[in-house]
Amino acid sequence: MSVPRRLVLASLALAPVAVLAGCADDTAEDPVATGTETAATAEAWPVDVEHIYGTTTVEEEPERVATISWVNADIALALGVVPVGMDADTWGMNDNNSTDWKDAKLEELGAGWDTDQAPVQFDVASGIDFEAIASVEPDLIIGAYSGMTEEEYERLSAIAPVIGPGVAAYQTPWQQSTTMIGDALGRSAEAEALVAETEELVREAGVGSHPEFGDLTAIAGNIDPSQNVLSIYGLGDNRSRFLEMAGIPVADFVGANGGTENFFFEWSAERANEVESDLFFTWLPAGTTAEDIAAHPLFGQIPAVQKGGLVVLGSDAEVLAISAANPLSLPWVLDKVMPAFADATARVQES
Repeated sequence: MSVPRRLVLASLALAPVAVLAGCADDTAEDPVATGTETAATAEAWPVDVEHIYGTTTVEEEPERVATISWVNADIALALGVVPVGMDADTWGMNDNNSTDWKDAKLEELGAGWDTDQAPVQFDVASGIDFEAIASVEPDLIIGAYSGMTEEEYERLSAIAPVIGPGVAAYQTPWQQSTTMIGDALGRSAEAEALVAETEELVREAGVGSHPEFGDLTAIAGNIDPSQNVLSIYGLGDNRSRFLEMAGIPVADFVGANGGTENFFFEWSAERANEVESDLFFTWLPAGTTAEDIAAHPLFGQIPAVQKGGLVVLGSDAEVLAISAANPLSLPWVLDKVMPAFADATARVQES
């Protein structure tokens, strides 16, 4: 059974862990900045896209694409396709119930919120909004990254062909989601290039610009002084994947203590001194500072905290950009988060 969306909403900030019309003009600029067009090629059709609920055949180029969950709309936009409808963002969002990176791409594609080309936003307060999705008359529904259940997949399939999750429970890697969506939209080559460019951007912003990152180890997790446990992200979670992509090795502690199969696991605060790494990459609740964590009787015993290696995300939007990583959000967040890694690394090396 897939993880409910409310659990993943909370897991973005993970103090709450105990708990994302058509095609754009064919002449749109390549989001990978190669100078080539992103228009789908006639040779692409039909195309089969595999997912956990089977194989979906897309018979011809979709003209009205709807997306659900996080990530999927971002990837479609990055490939030059404006969804006719997409989920409103309910965490880490801006005043448009969207994100800054989505809004910038919508403007670039001539579909800003002040135009009649803007997507319809689906209300996700009660889960998937089947009626609203049906009302935009999609010819393809995309949920490659989602917690879509098989029952939900069947209900959506009664509206239009559906690209289901590549991996259950919001664990589809953004690279796989990009490939799946690129195939479905007839933009496979563009998707492949987009993945390669995004990975290179992250690596260059990380160890490429800061070779010292490769000499340290890191853990991604959440620290909330109101809780008596640490939430540690597993190797299959986007935050740990982000560390690896940036060239910062994930500490052996993660894989050795349950982080191989699970996207997160809990660790007692009383054993915080055992959470061994040089850096600890975390969200903190509003009003809590790194100094508060260092002074905490239990969380202050985390080895990385004692070394000065606590790396704190600065906003909910930054948390969302990495936890629901994609080719639009990652470039947006790099110049915001990498200085924090550099500062923490310098403190650790001086300690």
